[in-house]
Amino acid sequence: MVNVPTAVWIDEKGRIVRPNEAAYVDDRYKSMHRLDAAEYFDALRDWVANGEKSVFALSETELKDRLKPQNPDWALATAEFGLGEYLYRQGLQAASIRHYKEAQRLNPDNWNYKRQAWALSDAEREYGTSFMKEVQKLNGKPYYAPRKLPGTRKN
Repeated sequence: MVNVPTAVWIDEKGRIVRPNEAAYVDDRYKSMHRLDAAEYFDALRDWVANGEKSVFALSETELKDRLKPQNPDWALATAEFGLGEYLYRQGLQAASIRHYKEAQRLNPDNWNYKRQAWALSDAEREYGTSFMKEVQKLNGKPYYAPRKLPGTRKN
């Protein structure tokens, strides 16, 4: 998962029905992420009503096609981020920054790592950036990958 809010659909058997995708409860940030909250909720309601017969429930083949292989650096990024969190909780903010930076270097697309680290420090001073600066650097590239919901607009 690269950021919040993210949703994963899991059925009663513990099977993933839809992999992680952005899911907002309303449209207050739509200008940034361009995702319609209502369309997602309509799809979720359809799945609740129709179960595996829902057009929004993915087959095992479709699900495997959508899941991205894990980059080996991501495990290291997770460890670095966890160490940064531990150090921060111990009151060692300066020591934590090196590990937050390494987590971001190893997994640069993970916005969770960025947002958490920047929220716990002076992002401009420690990282030379801010959340809004990084969003602006996307220069029109979607903040989230477009959702693939059949029968909906670009989502």
